[in-house]
This record gives sequence, C-alpha cells and structure tokens, in this order.
Amino acid sequence: QVQLVESGGGLVQPGGSLRLSCAASGSISSFSAMAWYRQALTKQRELVATISSVGMTNYADSVKGRFTISRDNAKNTMYLQMNSLKPEDAAVYTCNAVGWGLPVVNYWGQGTQVTVSS
Repeated sequence: QVQLVESGGGLVQPGGSLRLSCAASGSISSFSAMAWYRQALTKQRELVATISSVGMTNYADSVKGRFTISRDNAKNTMYLQMNSLKPEDAAVYTCNAVGWGLPVVNYWGQGTQVTVSS
C-alpha cells in the first residue's frame, strides 16, 4: 500500500521559515496530483497548495507569495517551503496524493505539526 510520511514541522517564530517534506513509499509519478492540507485546532481542514503531474501549482489565497510547493521525482518527495510564517499558519500539515485510476483514491500522511509563536 502507498505510504506518505511528512517531516519538517516544528516551532518557528513569526516571520521565520520551515520546509516540509512528504516522502512517498513509491514513485510520486504514480500520482495524478499531490497536495498539502492543514488543519488548525479550531478550524476545518483546508487545502493549502496543489501540484499536478505536469507541475501546475495552485495555492490558497492566504499563502500565495509566501509558500512554494514542489516535488523531486528522484527522491519521491514533495515539499512545501513556507516563508514569512504567521501565527495563523499554525496547524497540522498533511500530505495528500491522488492516484491515476478510477475510482479516485486519495492517500494521506500522518501529519506534521507546525507551530508559529514568539
């Protein structure tokens, strides 16, 4: 079965940066798209950023200009570079991958905690 493992979370001061990683058990080329979601303690899960199999990226308005999603096929890893972090960015960040086949199958990682506090 596909496994996704996030890493890179931690505590950072406002204005700081973190780079999250999502390592897949197999080739990330096997996925039609990958994404980062986040869920704060008192909020619904929200879509942060997506990257398609052809490299098209999309971002939530709240993170545009600050976050960058990318992937490294050789390392079977997706990344989320987070700059200029704000307290409202604090959440559990979860990796998501969508398979090519039908019916649509979504794979999820376990999540990594990002805390932004002074």
